[in-house]
Formats: sequence, structure tokens, C-alpha cells
Amino acid sequence: MEGAQGKVDIEIDGRGTKVAWASGEEYRREDMSPVCSESPEKDGDAMLRVPLLKMRTNQTSQLAIVGANISPIESLDYEMLENELFKQDWRSRKKVEIFQYIFLKWTLALLIGLGTGLVGFCSNFAVENIAGLKLLRAGNLMTQEKYFQAFLFLAGCNLVLAITAAALCAYIAPAAAGSGIPEVKAYLNGVDAYSILAPSTLFVKIFGSIFGVAAGFIVGKEGPMVHTGACIANLLGQGGSRKYRLTWKWLRYFKNDRDRRDLITCGAAAGVAAAFHAPVGGVLFALEEAATWWRSALLWRTFFTTAVVAVVLRTLMVFCRNGNCGLFGEGGLIMFDVNSAIAKYSTADLLALIILGIIGGVFGSLYNYLVGKVLRSYSIINERGPMFKILLVIVISLLTSCFCYGLPWFSPCTPCPPDAVEKCPSLGLSGNYKNFHCPAGYYNDLASLFLTTNDDAIRNLLTSSGEKDLQLSTLFVYFVVTLCIGIVTYGIAIPSGLFIPVILAGASYGRLVGTFLGSLCDLDAGLFALLGAASFLGGTMRMTVSLCVILLELTNDLLMLPFVMLVLLISKSVADNFNKGVYDQMVKMKGLPFMELHAEPYMRQLVASDVVTGPLITFSGVEKVGNIVHALRMTGHNGFPVIDEPPFSDAPELFGLVLRSHLLVLLNGKVFTRQRVLSGPEILRRFNASDFAKPGSGKGLKIEDLELTKEEMEMYVDLHPITNASPYTVVETMSLAKAAALFRELGLRHLCVVPKTTGRAPIVGILTRHDFVEEHVLGIYPHLSFNK
Repeated sequence: MEGAQGKVDIEIDGRGTKVAWASGEEYRREDMSPVCSESPEKDGDAMLRVPLLKMRTNQTSQLAIVGANISPIESLDYEMLENELFKQDWRSRKKVEIFQYIFLKWTLALLIGLGTGLVGFCSNFAVENIAGLKLLRAGNLMTQEKYFQAFLFLAGCNLVLAITAAALCAYIAPAAAGSGIPEVKAYLNGVDAYSILAPSTLFVKIFGSIFGVAAGFIVGKEGPMVHTGACIANLLGQGGSRKYRLTWKWLRYFKNDRDRRDLITCGAAAGVAAAFHAPVGGVLFALEEAATWWRSALLWRTFFTTAVVAVVLRTLMVFCRNGNCGLFGEGGLIMFDVNSAIAKYSTADLLALIILGIIGGVFGSLYNYLVGKVLRSYSIINERGPMFKILLVIVISLLTSCFCYGLPWFSPCTPCPPDAVEKCPSLGLSGNYKNFHCPAGYYNDLASLFLTTNDDAIRNLLTSSGEKDLQLSTLFVYFVVTLCIGIVTYGIAIPSGLFIPVILAGASYGRLVGTFLGSLCDLDAGLFALLGAASFLGGTMRMTVSLCVILLELTNDLLMLPFVMLVLLISKSVADNFNKGVYDQMVKMKGLPFMELHAEPYMRQLVASDVVTGPLITFSGVEKVGNIVHALRMTGHNGFPVIDEPPFSDAPELFGLVLRSHLLVLLNGKVFTRQRVLSGPEILRRFNASDFAKPGSGKGLKIEDLELTKEEMEMYVDLHPITNASPYTVVETMSLAKAAALFRELGLRHLCVVPKTTGRAPIVGILTRHDFVEEHVLGIYPHLSFNK
């Protein structure tokens, strides 16, 4: 629970701590005891004085699926805390320290770019060499007509690589399974889980992605690279990892959620830049899809990070041009610059593009629907334990190997073109002309798509029709198989991205349409493949600007800009009529309480006080230690209102909000007094702002870590110096839609609801992220579900 409200059975002694229902009525222990000791009739009368609706509790889940594992979640706090301790720290900062803070921000952006670029290159290098050696050996066996041995070798290598990737995910870091983009998107929206960005997740994400892609699965490493970049940024921003003895104390400035959010945004953009070799596309992806909060300073820093990634990749790929990288080849920043056709078009082409966009929208929405169904089915299997996760991976691996090796046997052999630029057939090497079982001078075009890396398959599909012809039957079979296997593969316990499967399926049906139209259109079939990929991407992911730039950077074909824009707009518009984008859909399916940009229509019929839950636990400005400890032990709340009462104020008033983590640090310091008096100056002398800075993953104090004597439990502690004296508050009559917009835009964790009229308790309740969740609101007011 985020705020000091929810289902709780608590009885606290002392003068200050109270349990208050959301209606604002207060019950001290001395007021409650006589009621409980008297007759049932009086007890019933007391209960009737509290409106039944106000006694509701928030039953929304505090768990979510992270990767392939269920994990507890909590909210991040992007609010600027204003308590006396932090104000004193701000006032004491010198110009040198401010300059150091700014310098470190840019230094971290540089390090994130360097680290992500290096990981991206190494991942490509490893995948191309592992998969290349596997395919080369299988091709040599086929040349010797040892077809069964070739299949056993190919399927065996795929199985070993798949089991390795699945074992890493199942036993070391279940959060590394899947794309990781939904989790990063939720984190940047304000949802945190212990394992989302942990160092173990980073390790498994890198190596699991390499093994998974090299195993021949129809998955991509692009989505995992986004998660990898975010993990690298988090590792640097939190000052390393104490668990793994990697710490940097000089990064104390960044021990807060706001700065970490900015760094992780840079990491996500760097991941896209490293995966697609698209630095500008990475910035736009972070802006359009990943980040919830954006500002011009972040744009500049993110652009710098992706530029560093581009420089790193260019430098390393120049090194590979001398043949120093094995089967990786020369490489280049433009990955799929393989089509030399000129983009000429006519009216018939525009009609074909419109049809292509509509097809992409329909297929994209269908793809999202089927992926959702598969994920729900797989979740039942994954819940049974690690061994079942690995067994599922084994089944999908064998299925993929059988299809990729078996289907080319039914494809006819095609004569090699006399003017082929590269060697035909390619005899096991990566290339456009796989010999498979064909005689000399012939190649198998279906094998050229299946028995190669995913990147080479995309290059083959995007190649101009003048350089390579793919038969209609080949394109149809490849589209159906890629679509179906891509759907059933996503959701197994390996790091897997959706970009590559969607591009493969989209490019295959795009080229299918272009080949079918033939002489009716002026556009080349390879360009139709690019537009088909764009239409399918728009239909599944519902992005426009970032996808457009990424595709143009991938193909280096600026003349296709208006066509790509048109297809993306049409496919997104069509698909939006059926369901949400795939990442939005997954965020909801995983149970992550994501705050949407626009409030739901039914929220306009409710006010803030309609959804607050009780009981509300408050502390006095000077509170008994035992009361605080008891409240912390009995509840999991992360924020508590602090109420000042006489003699510290003329009347009860809301002083502010104190965080659970700050209370633990204060209690651990044991700055107590025997009398109920103010002791703020002593606390300001004993503590620094860095003592209350947010720790890294798993390094914070817990209530079990406190060692307090009975005498100390009877003492008092002054909460004023560590209490945020200016929390964001809304009046209880504010519409829930307006409160939700405020909550999201300010990046809040707690939003205090105060009464409109005087003469009542100074606070009605606290709104947290879970109070805006559809499950909670419609659970209280089910009749509003018709207004969704």
C-alpha cells in the first residue's frame, strides 16, 4: 500500500496516533475502548455512525508480472520533497557542487551511451558468429547429402542454446524474460519492482538474448536492448550495487527517483539506437512510447547519449571491415540498405499503399489479440515452476527447427540469376541463395529465408526484385509460418523482442502484394516489403513518428518518407478501432498500474473523496516512538499524514506528509526525548540530507532492522524536520478525472485529499496510484462500467 490507508487491524496507544475513516471522523483509543466493552447494541450504534461506503478498503493487487515472474510492486516518488533537512542542504550547496552535479549528469549520459553501444555491438557480433557457424556446419553436411545429420545438428544446436537462455531466465532472473519494454515503460510511468532493473536482470538480458536469437527463434534482440540500456543506466545512476561490491559514493547526487528517471530514459533511447543503429529514432522512441514525462533538457541529453552510441558502433564496425570479426562481416550503421530501386509511383501505387495500410491495421490488431491469448495461456504453465518454463521453451524450439528445416523441402528449386552480384548458390554461407537440396546452378528461395539469421532474412525480403525474385508461394508460406511461430514464441521464458517478428511478417506480405501486382504498379517489390513492414509495425505498436524515422535510418531511403508516413497513419488508425497497442496491452495484462494520459470518461462523474479508502493512520508532529514502530509493523504504507495539534498549533491542522523510509532512518538514529517537546535543531545537527536519500535496490532499512529498547519505545521523536511540509493536496470535491491528470503530470506517489468545510479532521484521505485503477473504481461503482 502506498498511502496510510487500507485494510488494517490496528490499535495504537498514546496521545498522538489516530485511526480515522475516510469520512474524516477520528477515533482515539480512549474513545474506542468503551464502545467495545459495552453492549452489542451500543457497538452497533457506533458502527452506524460511520457511513458504510466510507469504510471501504482498496483491494487492488500489489503484485504484477515482471518478465516471467510475479513480483511485488510499489510506486516511485518524483515529487520534490520540501522538509527542513532538504532545505538546509539546498541552501548550503556551493557553486562547485552545483557544477559537479551538472557535470556528472553529462558524464553519466556519456557512460550510458558507451556501455549500451558496446553491449549492442557485442550482441550482434556474438549472434552473427554463433548462428553463422551453426548454419555453415549444417550447410556443409547438406552439401555432403547428410540431410538427417544436418537436421540433428541444427535442431541440437538450437535446443542447447534455447535451454541455456531459458535456464538463465528461469533460475537467475525471471524478470529478464520477454521484451522488457512494458516494464521499462511502467517504470518511467512511476511503477517500480525490485527485479525490473537489477544487475542480475542485466546479465541475463544480455546473454539470454544472444542465446535466444542465435537459437533460431523468430524473436529480436531490439526489445531486450531497450531493457538492457535501462538496466545499465540504473546501475550507474544508483551508484552501483552493494550486493555485488560495485559502488561509487560520488554518485550521491542521483539517489532520488527524479534523476534516475532521466537516466533510464536516456538508457532506453540508447538501447533503440544500439539495436536499430538509429540514433534519432531512439530519441523519438523514448519520447513517443517509453517516457511519461519529458522536457527540453532531457531531449538534449538523450540526443547526446544516442549520438555516443552511433559513434561507438561506427568505430567498432570500421574495425570489422578488415575481417577481424569472423562471420560478422563488414557491418555498417545502415543495416538494411539493400534496395537500389528508385521510388517511382503512380495513382495505382497510392491505392495499393492504402490497401496495404488497411491490411497492416487489421493484421496488427489480430496479432495483438492472439499474443494476448497466448500470454494468458503461457502464464498458467509458467506458474508451475522453472522446469515447466524450460519444457515450454524446448517444445517451441523443436517446433521452430522442424518448420525451418522441413518446409524448404516442399519448395521448388530456382535457377541462379546470370547477373547475380554474389555467389549463387551460397553453399552454407549467409547470403541470398541457399543451395539446400538443389543441384548446381539452382537455389531454394524458401531456405534462403528460413535457414539464415533474422537480419539476413529481412535483407532478402527488402532486396529489389531485379536482383532477387521470390515466388508467391514462398512468400505466402513464409508469412503464415512467421506470423504463427512469432505469436507462440513470444511469452516463453527467454529475452525476446517483437520488432523483428513483426518486420519479418510485414515485409513478407508487403512483398507478396508487390509481387502479385507486378506490372500494375511502378513501385519495386522490395519497396513494397518495406511498406508492408511499416504497416504491420504501425498496426501492432501504434507508433508513428519514431517508427517512421527508425525505418528510414535502417534502410537509408529518404525518398520513401511520404509512403511510410501514409502507411503508418492508415494502419494505426484502422487498428485503433479494435484494440490497444501491443505494449499498452501487455502493461495492463501484467497488472502494472499504469497512469494513462487521458482519464477515463467515468472518472468525470466522481470526485476525489468518492474513491479514498480507510482507515487513515496519522501521526502527531511529536509522536511516541512505540506508536510509530507499531504502525510500521502492522501496515505496509509508505506515507503518513502528520497532524499538528495544541500545544504545537492553535487547532488541528495538516502539517505535511512523512515517508516510511525517512521514519526508519530517523528511528534508527535514536534522536529521542523523554518529554513531548520539539527537538528539530538536534535532528538537523545529527543528520544530513544524504542520510535520507533513496538507497539502491534492496539496500534500504527495514522495520526488522531496528533495535529499540522498551524505554526508547516510550520516548518521543519530533517528525517536523523530516516531514514534507508542502505535499500536493486537492479538495475533496475535485473531479476524479482532474485529480488523475494532476497525479500523472506531477509524477506523484501520494495526493492528499482535504475537506472543503471547516470543523472536520484536516485530511480526508490519501489518493495513491491504486485508487485510480479501473478495478478499484468500478468495484465501488459498477454501474459506471457502462460509461467506459
